[in-house]
Amino acid sequence: MDLTELIAIAHKEKTASKPIEIRCCVAAGCLSANSQTVKQRLQQAVTAENLTETVDVRGVGCMRLCCQGPLVQVDDHTLYQQVTPDDAPSIIAALQGGETTVKKGDLNHPFFTSQMPIVLENSGKVDPERIQSYIAASGYQSLHHVLREMTPKQVVDTVTASGLRGRGGAGYPTGVKWGTVAKSPGVPKYVICNADEGDPGAFMDRSVLESDPHRVLEGMAIAAYAVGANQGYIYIRAEYPIAIHRLQTAIRQAQSLGLLGSQIFDSSFDFKIDIRIGAGAYVCGEETALMASIEGKRGTPHPRPPYPAESGLWGYPTLINNVETYANITPIIRNGAGWFASIGTAKSKGTKVFALAGKIRNTGLIEVPMGTTINQIVEVMGGGVPEGGVVKAVQTGGPSGGCIPASAFDTPVDYESLTELGSIMGSGGMIVMDETTNMVDVARYFMEFCMDESCGKCIPCRVGTVQLYQLLTAISEGKATQTDLELLEELCDMVKHTSLCGLGQSAPNPVFSTLRYFRHEYLELIK
Repeated sequence: MDLTELIAIAHKEKTASKPIEIRCCVAAGCLSANSQTVKQRLQQAVTAENLTETVDVRGVGCMRLCCQGPLVQVDDHTLYQQVTPDDAPSIIAALQGGETTVKKGDLNHPFFTSQMPIVLENSGKVDPERIQSYIAASGYQSLHHVLREMTPKQVVDTVTASGLRGRGGAGYPTGVKWGTVAKSPGVPKYVICNADEGDPGAFMDRSVLESDPHRVLEGMAIAAYAVGANQGYIYIRAEYPIAIHRLQTAIRQAQSLGLLGSQIFDSSFDFKIDIRIGAGAYVCGEETALMASIEGKRGTPHPRPPYPAESGLWGYPTLINNVETYANITPIIRNGAGWFASIGTAKSKGTKVFALAGKIRNTGLIEVPMGTTINQIVEVMGGGVPEGGVVKAVQTGGPSGGCIPASAFDTPVDYESLTELGSIMGSGGMIVMDETTNMVDVARYFMEFCMDESCGKCIPCRVGTVQLYQLLTAISEGKATQTDLELLEELCDMVKHTSLCGLGQSAPNPVFSTLRYFRHEYLELIK
């Protein structure tokens, strides 16, 4: 495979495209609402109307406005919502000037127009199970450019100059991590994609893998070349069967075309990717627990240092980034570090993908520039609370994050600003709560989650989360005293500062943030 062959595949795919393209969402959310049958009925209606020469029905990934699924889009101008199989003939009739009663979406709504798709630029457009569709969207050209025209150091320098920070939650500079792995002595080296997305309300990584799997594979291959690795692993939870299937399909297709495997693009670079399926333990999202699981051991964390960049998988230098981080690499190589660095804020570059969920009108997937305010996301793009309700708070960062009150919604979404509010960016889950929500119950819910997901290796997390949950339950049921509240705060501080890994260290965060902004709700229950 060389660039000429790659371009030929892209040209053939574009030439074969038909004048009218109907895209049907076949991501997990819409599939659960019978979108596969919708797609089949659309194909049948096209055949029945003798339109097979001019109309192409394509299954695509997430089309973002999940609350209105199944979604069907005709080219780039008409979006149909809540489509049923019986609506298919009506949609096809509309192509010929007929009338349709199928509900239409507003593509000019801020939910769509305020987005800046970089990670999601192909989502809802390419067929995730056909590599030719990805190649037609300039797929694998960045990998070719890197292998044939850049040194590994130049790739690391480009990623560093872009200002990209890890999208898994901590926000560590990606280029710095890559540079550390590249300089670390030891062979072999490994590249890992952390797809163990376990936060309640989060579905960003799942959507990217279901919609654009080759994008992640290409980003991993570029990373492997930059750091000197020849083996990659994607660690993904078993609860994502569609994403797993499409990754397996994508890997086979890339191997068959010589885009993974030996001597990629006739270079000396070899790279293989394998999938490791996790059993759904939240703690395996922590990098040392994740590596233990890949090695076939029990998924429990161990102290750092040494860090994975120096001694990771089987004791060798290992690069670990999450799905969204790798999905940013291809456009950075294609458009340049300066382009990416021009987006966002001074310290938080680029865009961020968020999963909007909870008491909000427009639930779904969004991608916005760093620095976009919470108000713009929740009230303008999300449409606020349904039926005239009032937003009370938004929870970001999952069980490791915190609750941000409506009074702070003018805050820009970036790593530093959210930390100052007592929350974190996290992987991108954003759960909206209205005025009927009891914030003590919210803290208790996340503490119960952490209690259940604790691996039990260290006492502060294993025992502390149980005691914190019991205290929060007593407060919620009106059985606690002021002394219990003081004990709650003291215990939160102990668990935070003495737990072994990030799960226990961040478990008290929802309690801290709700006490900071909604202490009166605790006091009312105690009284």
